[in-house]
Amino acid sequence: MSADCIVPVVVDAPQHAGLSATLDYQCEQALAPGTLVQVPLGRRSVPGIVWHRRLGDAAEAARLRPLQAALHCLPPLGDAWMQLVEFSAAYYQRSVGEVALSVLPPDLRKLDDLRLAKRLARLRPEPIAAPPALTLPALTEAQAAALEQLATLRATARQPTLLQGVTGSGKTEVYLRSAARALEAGRQVLVLVPEINLTPQLEARFAERFGGRQMVSLHSALTPARRLRHWLLAHLGQADLVLGTRLAVFASLPRLGLIVVDEEHDPSFKQQEGARYSARDLAVYRGRLEGVPVILGSATPSLESWSHAEQGRYRRLSLAQRIGGGALPVVRLLDMNTVPRPADHVPPALAPPLLQAIEQRIARGEQSLLFLNRRGYAPVLFCGACGWKSGCPHCSAWRVFHKADRTLRCHHCGFGERVPRACPDCGNLDIAPIGRGTERLQEQIAELLPQARVARIDADSTRAKGALQAQLSAVHAGEVDVLVGTQMIAKGHDFRGITLVAAVNPDAALFTSDFRAAERLFALLMQAAGRAGRDAAQAARSEMWIQTWHPRHALYAALRAHDFDAFARDQLDERRAAGLPPFSHLALLRAEARNVEAATTFLREAATLAAQLPGGEAVRVYPPVPPPVSRVAGVERLQMLLESDSRRALQQLLAEWLPMLHTLRGRHRPVQRWAVDVDPLAI
Repeated sequence: MSADCIVPVVVDAPQHAGLSATLDYQCEQALAPGTLVQVPLGRRSVPGIVWHRRLGDAAEAARLRPLQAALHCLPPLGDAWMQLVEFSAAYYQRSVGEVALSVLPPDLRKLDDLRLAKRLARLRPEPIAAPPALTLPALTEAQAAALEQLATLRATARQPTLLQGVTGSGKTEVYLRSAARALEAGRQVLVLVPEINLTPQLEARFAERFGGRQMVSLHSALTPARRLRHWLLAHLGQADLVLGTRLAVFASLPRLGLIVVDEEHDPSFKQQEGARYSARDLAVYRGRLEGVPVILGSATPSLESWSHAEQGRYRRLSLAQRIGGGALPVVRLLDMNTVPRPADHVPPALAPPLLQAIEQRIARGEQSLLFLNRRGYAPVLFCGACGWKSGCPHCSAWRVFHKADRTLRCHHCGFGERVPRACPDCGNLDIAPIGRGTERLQEQIAELLPQARVARIDADSTRAKGALQAQLSAVHAGEVDVLVGTQMIAKGHDFRGITLVAAVNPDAALFTSDFRAAERLFALLMQAAGRAGRDAAQAARSEMWIQTWHPRHALYAALRAHDFDAFARDQLDERRAAGLPPFSHLALLRAEARNVEAATTFLREAATLAAQLPGGEAVRVYPPVPPPVSRVAGVERLQMLLESDSRRALQQLLAEWLPMLHTLRGRHRPVQRWAVDVDPLAI
């Protein structure tokens, strides 16, 4: 048998299977690396990819099984794409096959060569209208300077660019002009956005500018057939622009020329299931790998990116002024300690000064936005007679009261049921909601301002197809006076009529165990504030109101001054003193079991194994602790933190530790799942 007829193949295998090497198969003819194939694995037939090199030891030729089928009609995946997958698998401690197959369209893995050939024969790019005659907006001096510097970066594309611009400063125009240069050079452009609901808006901007170009989107909301179609257009080089969420960082692009990561600080770029990769970090690696420029854009960069820019690893470009000379909204802190309380001692939804400010906006025909990052009517129902609360029987969390359909729903496991007529424990008929969600806030605003047109945008009100776009259109058309919503409306949207934004209860995010809580809250409030005063004619009277019980907190002082740099320096000083990222490197080992004892025993034995490894002294292993929500769907969860001053030392230990964990898991059958999370967002 010729060695040319033995091909290494990666297959989709979950982390707990312990199958990380390539598998060798017999083949009648040599296949190019990157070819999609169908191979036998045990008693099953599974999809695989011919890999560009063997991972692990080669098998004996006499024992090899024959490869079953190959997709000859599809051009192979490129070597750079395979290197990206290989790096991702190694860094995030997953198998190469798991990463490689999971990022491909599901329908692609189900097609044989004949059916795919028919699909490709019918594949035609979307009809493209003649490009409209556009008059490009005039650039500000800062935009022109940024574009000039970006043009000079092509020779040094391996250094990413951090484009730090205040909300409304024209970052999107810089993206558009940079994309135009790449397209004129015959290259493809990849634009990543953090959330699906932001994709259509940015897509519209790019479609308007590049009407004569083929553009596709890639995100999980697409139907499987449409996702496959868009992926094929990108892979075949027929799509010039690809816009998508974090999964799109793995799009196969044979002539990639530019990567843009919009709102690069957003935690949505971190995958939370399976291979827990950061799309932002992989975009930076891909740019370095393929020698293409990477633009990371944000008004409030992540502290990691900001630190890289301070150290010279990233080049930082600044857009410090809004387009048209508009001013950023004035930030007003409303001290809730000074607000008179009613007889029931429950703080009002809106303090009187804020309510008066909203009434003034309505009288002038302007719009207001009320930001409350908690959906539902109330986070919990409570019985004053016996103390019963609406806990979830399957999770260590409360079930949220949704008044619209009279249900109690757990936002972790999805368990829901009708609201009981009386307390399940004592029969008391007087059970009351505690706290406030967007649904309740909308109801209260409608009562306080009966003349106002009040709308709500959150995950509950936008479930129906087209609901989000319909509600956004109503806001843009001026059919809404007061908009209530969660973080869905706090970022990315260009609301021209809004002159007042109010954060109703931001303090809830201030005092948590998450060391990134302040960073996230500051970014979210800055983004929310940026929705006000985007029309230059109204910018002078735009305001951001914050109802807070802690008006002297340093975060709010920096927010009042719109001074992200001061906030970032203070936060980095705190993290340096505490030894937290970016001054240390973290990984979490998570374990799930039906009982806490099983998960605890597994993690403790895993810690013992880590301490025995060479170089283990460079990695600190902390005792197992429960996460904030320790039980979900009846499964107990525990996690153990690993910390090191050296990224290399942590990676080396993880690489040697994982095979031992597979063996350890075999001795601990009660442990249902375990996973390693490298660079976790929260600990």
